[in-house]
Amino acid sequence: MVKKERTSNEYTAKSIQVLEGLEPVRKRPGMYIGGTSLEGLHHLIWEIVANSIDEAMAGYGKYIEITIGKDDSVMVKDQGRGIPVDKHKQTGLTALETIFTKLHAGGKFGGADTGYKVSGGLHGVGASVVNALSVITRAEIHKSGKIWVQEYSQGKTLGRIQAVGKTDKTGSIISFKPDPEIFPEIEWNWKTVVDYIRQQAYLTKGVHFKLTDERFEDPKQNRSIGFCFDGGIKSFVQFANRKKDIVNPNIFYVEKEKDNMIVEVAMQYQDSFKDKVSSFANNIPTIEGGMHETGFRASLTRVINDYARKNNILREKENNLTSDDVREGLTAVVSVKLQDPQFEGQTKSKLGNSEARTITSAVVSEGLNEYFEENPQDAKMIIMKGLISAKARLAAKAAKDAVVRKGVLEGMTLPGKLSDCSSRDASKTELYIVEGDSAGGSAKQGRDRKIQAILPLKGKILNVEKARLDRMLASQEIKSLVIALGAGIGDQLNFDKLRYHRIIIMTDADVDGSHIRTLLLTLFYRHFEELIRRGYIYIAQPPLYQIKEGKKEHYVYTDEEKEEVLKAIAKRKGAWVEGVIDEENEEFKKILGVGIQRYKGLGEMNPEQLWNTTMNPETRVMLQISIEDAEKADQAFNVLMGSEVAPRKKFIQSHANKVQNLDV
Repeated sequence: MVKKERTSNEYTAKSIQVLEGLEPVRKRPGMYIGGTSLEGLHHLIWEIVANSIDEAMAGYGKYIEITIGKDDSVMVKDQGRGIPVDKHKQTGLTALETIFTKLHAGGKFGGADTGYKVSGGLHGVGASVVNALSVITRAEIHKSGKIWVQEYSQGKTLGRIQAVGKTDKTGSIISFKPDPEIFPEIEWNWKTVVDYIRQQAYLTKGVHFKLTDERFEDPKQNRSIGFCFDGGIKSFVQFANRKKDIVNPNIFYVEKEKDNMIVEVAMQYQDSFKDKVSSFANNIPTIEGGMHETGFRASLTRVINDYARKNNILREKENNLTSDDVREGLTAVVSVKLQDPQFEGQTKSKLGNSEARTITSAVVSEGLNEYFEENPQDAKMIIMKGLISAKARLAAKAAKDAVVRKGVLEGMTLPGKLSDCSSRDASKTELYIVEGDSAGGSAKQGRDRKIQAILPLKGKILNVEKARLDRMLASQEIKSLVIALGAGIGDQLNFDKLRYHRIIIMTDADVDGSHIRTLLLTLFYRHFEELIRRGYIYIAQPPLYQIKEGKKEHYVYTDEEKEEVLKAIAKRKGAWVEGVIDEENEEFKKILGVGIQRYKGLGEMNPEQLWNTTMNPETRVMLQISIEDAEKADQAFNVLMGSEVAPRKKFIQSHANKVQNLDV
């Protein structure tokens, strides 16, 4: 356990340093919170919570409470030292008013001698930005035996700071209500907030977080959840691997301070093909990685190879394990805390401090060598996992080379079953992956040949959750799909060569169709995840029913839509009786003059019908696949498509009551 030294207990106006004014925030909110979408809205909570976490990380206060109010206001309460309320020399205002009305003002800029040793948030702009983008912000400070209150609106102060009572506690209670002039939609997502607070609880071990939602009319419906993890990121790894087959039962964990930087790393291997490394700098997710991640990966590869050779697990003639080999099945969290983080990358989520690489590498090397000496069985299992990965990599390379030698992965010979489109502009073209030859025939005839390509699949494709790359490429259906996409696979993957920017899965609306759809999504998630992240994967929505009214045809996509159409027809014909829709009754259908057809398969539609209902860009309905929560998607695929029967059985039993319109 690394103790965070307090350089001084003093937290006064001297700790606050002002950089510039607040005026630009309302004009260009995107520069400060990334945009005014729901993601930007939630960033307001993250910024105020970050200030409370900074106090906790500095060693003050172990309890943080977040409450979402009925009026969509948010309150964040902590037990820190309380924001200073004395006068600030540079501004002539109190430190509290300075923090909430001046951009880049806070305890994050003075360094360890005056402010915070390390801090998160938007580098000190958080409180002022939240004020600028809220219709009302209220600060209640418990400090020096008094309760101080000040209110603000849209970046401006509403009145002087007031002492409104006495207290024997310390801390800050910040409340705000977002401005509808700035945010077109103000809707707090409970799951988003819960997931974020859980993540922060893992990163600040021993700190208690309580989250409450008071937006319900009936107070009894109000919900709350609490988090506190004494194990910190070690608990994070344990949670991520809770449904996986574990390789090394003892989680590797190290925390050490070196050259004014705190490095904390936890890792464990599980028996799968993918790795999941999550990294953070000052509790901020570094989604694009950075120097700390580079240092961790380099150290991991070096230490594993050195230990394997020293203990004759890796023989003299065998090549070293590669970085890819030692990362297969790895779940790891790399968290660093440093004084002046430099963020780079397209989304400012990549750590650029060069010292983070060398310090992280040194800490991990020392900790991992010690872990291997103390846990030789775990070390052996980890190395054996890497050796299996290396053998599979060589087998997969041989399989890919065999395919490439024939020229097919390079697009020289497209699969015979593919009916390609004439356009070569990938941004405009679409690939329909269609279940069966019958539906494929209708789709080929009904499509727009300029931009729509059709690839019919025969039966169910291989379940890639259980198969390595070499076995995958031996599957004719998967090989045809990979060739049609044109981007390659594995280490030869190049999305610049992708031939279509819309890949549309079109299957029957039955159990087999759902299974094929899931198998395809598993393939895309495991081997072409970037396609999902870019929004290129879609699911076609063919109609469930055709309702024929004379010469007029209605296509409906749900049972509810069918009811509405029949109700509208009945009202027009004067046959409407409140609450009576009986499509099974032939007399009823005769009165309405309708015929109802239930489509059990795409092959039941002729080319014109398939075009009008499912493929015409002007009228079709499609679902775009996205990954909002990659971890939960990973868990779902693992349960439904993995080798363990018990979790899948439990999942099916738990969700059976939600199944409707099951075709048997």
